[in-house]
Amino acid sequence: MAGNSSLSPRQKMINLMYLVFIAMLAINMGKEVLSAFGMLNEKLEASNTKATTDNAMALEGLSRLAEEKPERYRPILEKANQLKEASAAYYTYLEELKAEMTENLNDKHDYEKMDQAKFLDKKFFKGGGEYTDEGQEFVDKIDGYRETVLGILGDENFEEIKSSVTERFSSGENGKAKNREGKEINWLNLNFEGFPLVASLTKITQIQADIKTTESDVFNAMLGEELSSEVSMTNYSTLLEQPKSAYYQGETFDGAIVLGRTDATTKPHEVELYLDGEKLSEGDYSLDGGKVRLNVSAGNPGDHKLEGKLIFMQNEEVLEVPVSATFATITKPNAAVISADKMNVVYRGVSNPITISIPGIPDNKVTASASGLSRVSGSKYTMNPGSGRTVNITASGTLPDGQSISTTTEFRIKDVPRPAGTIRGESGEVSMPRSSLEVSTVGALLEDFDFDLKLGIRGFKFKVPGQPTISVRGNKLDGAARNALRRARRGDAVQIFDVEAYIIGNTAYKLKKVSPVVIQLTN
Repeated sequence: MAGNSSLSPRQKMINLMYLVFIAMLAINMGKEVLSAFGMLNEKLEASNTKATTDNAMALEGLSRLAEEKPERYRPILEKANQLKEASAAYYTYLEELKAEMTENLNDKHDYEKMDQAKFLDKKFFKGGGEYTDEGQEFVDKIDGYRETVLGILGDENFEEIKSSVTERFSSGENGKAKNREGKEINWLNLNFEGFPLVASLTKITQIQADIKTTESDVFNAMLGEELSSEVSMTNYSTLLEQPKSAYYQGETFDGAIVLGRTDATTKPHEVELYLDGEKLSEGDYSLDGGKVRLNVSAGNPGDHKLEGKLIFMQNEEVLEVPVSATFATITKPNAAVISADKMNVVYRGVSNPITISIPGIPDNKVTASASGLSRVSGSKYTMNPGSGRTVNITASGTLPDGQSISTTTEFRIKDVPRPAGTIRGESGEVSMPRSSLEVSTVGALLEDFDFDLKLGIRGFKFKVPGQPTISVRGNKLDGAARNALRRARRGDAVQIFDVEAYIIGNTAYKLKKVSPVVIQLTN
């Protein structure tokens, strides 16, 4: 992983998380570390998915430039496509390897069971410091990708990127690296031999993240600042620029139609605009550099449509840029508007989203207060109510004419409803074979609840007819529970009850008693 200051914030974050979890593994924190590696792997995969989309958009932008100016940008696009093909091939190879690593796992998210190292140890190493064919292929792939990228970059001025690529995809000096004792050993042994499966899985996902970062670095370097300065007029759109978001009835609307580039060279040759279907005369607007500044009445309350076209001369050719925008005129307010985003109550134990605004007053000029209320951004707040049955929220603000407005609204406070116990995601009465029940996960859910709360399970009680009740810790049957289950008969109704559930992220809140689950055995 690269360590210089040229790294993107995303890459620095990935590197930091990876180092933290390597340190956790080194001090042998047990099963929790395996789960932590699994969570890191999921975060890296999610980041890789987003990076794939971002890189595709960058390549699409370069393709558009190549169509508009083929002599200048087609050679750059060819190199970018070469990088894309090389990256896709290497990424697919790593993805297939990951699939092979987890092929025999029933639950590919049960990271605490990925504590063995034998899969890659057998696949990559013969012993005595020698690699298997698959191990040598893994090293050849990383070396091959590195050299391919460096070859694509060639002799052009991409020194920082070349340095990063060399560092990210290094397989050691002459295939060797030093361990903690300073002893020189094979790079592949140092990084993958003897590691838990989940750690190796995360390392490979990190390599995939490096591939995506490399693509992003190269595409951005190839484009430079050209995307913003060299885009043709055909890719421009019009924007409605206005000093405030809404206007009072009777006010003059002083907004402006502007292009993405607002320097004086973008002054239109001709203007043809219509407001609510009526054509504007030359006295209704004025040309100001790259802007068409309007000077019309804001009209009656409601939405107003501004449309038409701006006509430019480009290379002695007429180019028409369409205009299509709306603005709203509102009546002068005398009260604040407060609404709950979910419903007309707030729930204890939940961060309730609340929108608080006053029409005609910017969000940063509105103040709101209540016990448990905090601002997120703009008009968005969260409410975490405490004890009591109701809570009052007060919003205040000052209109541009100096008039003050203050409104108080009462909300009812309710507790989170009673969760339903689940087995394999099903609640109530469930039928399943004995073998399925042995490996199924006990959970809890909030049926028909407006918030998507994630619930965790500390333990539960398990009852087989004719057998003593067994207390289980965790969310799956333990050895004692499975032994009792084996003594059950076909058709027996097995019960899971007294489920200890908690809200993930808010363990201090005590949920209501979880309803039980009844499982009828089918064999």
